[in-house]
Amino acid sequence: MKILIVVATRFEIKPLLSQLEICSNVDNRFINCRYKNLEVDVLIAGIGMVSTAYYTGKTLSNKYDFALNTGICGSFNKYIEIGAVVNIVQDYFADMGAEDGEQYLSIKEIGLEGEIEMLNETHIQNNVLFEIPQVCGITVNTAHGNEKSIEKVFQKFHPNTESMEGAAFMFVCQQEGIPYAQVRAVSNYMERRNKLAWNIPLAIENSNKKVLEILNSFE
Repeated sequence: MKILIVVATRFEIKPLLSQLEICSNVDNRFINCRYKNLEVDVLIAGIGMVSTAYYTGKTLSNKYDFALNTGICGSFNKYIEIGAVVNIVQDYFADMGAEDGEQYLSIKEIGLEGEIEMLNETHIQNNVLFEIPQVCGITVNTAHGNEKSIEKVFQKFHPNTESMEGAAFMFVCQQEGIPYAQVRAVSNYMERRNKLAWNIPLAIENSNKKVLEILNSFE
């Protein structure tokens, strides 16, 4: 089985890399690995939608059986604990549109064609993946850190999570017809920027453990 793991930064996947057999490391962005009987490629796609879409699309031109986007995310839902791992099956491009005074209008609402909602309807047989709580997320170019804008975007999309790459990854996988999943761990709550309340190391530890469990479940 051939699997592509896509992550924004090497920092977010470092614990997993220590568990894989690295076969080659191409320009510090593409790492060819093996894990037991699996061929596992790791793509460090970079931060944000543009970089994610470009490098993921370029890499998926090689046929894969499954693609997995992992990393950290923020959460609008304080019932989801910091460090919790979630499976984002619905994601929105939440800032693609136009402002009309104090109101945000999506591209659909202003009558333009384009994708704003991504819904994962692919199927992959993996017991660990199946058991991860499924949530809705948004993908943005600017992470929210203002109480008013947080409230507005929540009322618009009712998301659980926020990232800067997820929907772009989902879009590319759907265009390429590759089964995929977006699995992230919560590092912080969506509020005014307060790094003292974040726990990035815990989120990275938990997301990497879960990805390893997913790989083992394929075995």
